[in-house]
Amino acid sequence: MTDLPSELTTGERIRIIRERRGLTRVVLAGLVGRSSDWLKKIENGERDIRSITHLVRLAHALHVSDVAVLTGDELAIPVDSVGKLSHASVTPIRAALHGVSFAGTPTVRPDSPETLKGRVEGAWRLWHSSQHQRTEVGALLPELIRDAHACIRAHQSDDRRAAHAATADLYRLVQRLLAHICEPELYWLALERGRAHSEESDNPVSLALAAWSTAIGQRAAGFAEEAVQTDEAGMALLRDQLEDNSPEVLGVYGALNLQAAISCGLDGRSGDAERYLTEADRTAGRLPVGYTHTPSAFDASNVAIHGVSVGVGLLTPGEALRRAESITPEVVGSLERRSRLLLDIATGHHQKHETAAAMHYLSAAHRVSPEGVRYVPFARALARDLAKAASGPLKADAVALAESVGMAAA
Repeated sequence: MTDLPSELTTGERIRIIRERRGLTRVVLAGLVGRSSDWLKKIENGERDIRSITHLVRLAHALHVSDVAVLTGDELAIPVDSVGKLSHASVTPIRAALHGVSFAGTPTVRPDSPETLKGRVEGAWRLWHSSQHQRTEVGALLPELIRDAHACIRAHQSDDRRAAHAATADLYRLVQRLLAHICEPELYWLALERGRAHSEESDNPVSLALAAWSTAIGQRAAGFAEEAVQTDEAGMALLRDQLEDNSPEVLGVYGALNLQAAISCGLDGRSGDAERYLTEADRTAGRLPVGYTHTPSAFDASNVAIHGVSVGVGLLTPGEALRRAESITPEVVGSLERRSRLLLDIATGHHQKHETAAAMHYLSAAHRVSPEGVRYVPFARALARDLAKAASGPLKADAVALAESVGMAAA
């Protein structure tokens, strides 16, 4: 489909490719979950399409390999999947998830809820401080999963609810680790377990965190609008408590706003994305100096990082890179978040077809956290595409970079 005249608009390109494929407007619109009137306005130039989600869905439905075919090569967003790389930790975690007994007497003395909470918080801190998150945290999780359920069974009343809250935080960590490296069913099992334990905890903050993690899963599955609604439901649980200035409440509320901003960015809703970013920034300003909410890594620096992500999601790489100029990556405490910031900067340069700069920042992200790049499909796809795009003196380095993140350049 590269024979299309360069002066064609995105809508005109979609219409021509749709007709070549023999698809009616009604059929194509249905394949991407939109109305035929919406597609008609896109094709006729009455409406812009700024959503990565919709562009990628259209590219899939039209069987084109890159969104650039639809946009006229203004953007480089590969559509074909690079697949998942599994990790050695998945098998024992799967066994723990499938093998947990929900009845009977623990064979070892169970933890107190306070001890369990401390162990879970320690695992979360390790996730953010390790260069090899999945390897180091994955080694802890199977035993921690079994001990968490033993703790729940051993306690009653308030202690039992506290154990449920700690177990919910544990399953949110399991969900985070399993993202991109296991079958969808196992990922969603962890997500649903986290939500169920939050409900059993009868704790609004835990329930709001369940909304936070559920929205992440919804967005990853392509349901950005639903993810925002879930984030809003989580925020509603906390609004009555905001005036108390509890750091934990503020941290979770801010994290929900950041997730909503990311989802709006991917859905092309720039105004809403900026509104959520502004609210997150206002919330971060109320936190005690030096405070970071551990699971979400929410603090002032995290707001700035998500601003870059929103710019990339809105397909405005110039704005994303402008925002990145105000951030010093080395001061971002979470190595996982630092690596993601550098990935987003690399993506922004790639969207602008600045191959050398994109390679530089992708390589930096890989140095910060090899597993934070290697096990993320879009990062591997970026490495592959840079290896294809590079030429001259850059070619050998680009191929070596792709191979280092587990991606063949061919």
